[in-house]
Amino acid sequence: MSEVGRRLVRTFWAVDRFLGGERPPTRAQKFVARHPVLLALLAGTVWAAYFLLLPGVQQSDFVIAPVGGFLLGGTLGLTAFYERHRQRRLRRLGLWDGS
Repeated sequence: MSEVGRRLVRTFWAVDRFLGGERPPTRAQKFVARHPVLLALLAGTVWAAYFLLLPGVQQSDFVIAPVGGFLLGGTLGLTAFYERHRQRRLRRLGLWDGS
């Protein structure tokens, strides 16, 4: 990894520590870290179903539903991916035993 990459990683984890990233994860955070794809699929499906099952569905809703579901699911999936790495880091540093 280049020096710039290392600096970015160190800065990222410094911001994470400032925001409370060294606290042990809650039960929900543990679940999300174990099942990131499930979280993304469920969130995207709920979003799409919400737009498509509302009364008075319009033509634009057929575009908003899948695109919005994809974006929401992707965002939550990336957040779950981050949480998985945060938990790995806590175990590696000895701040959390993984239970």
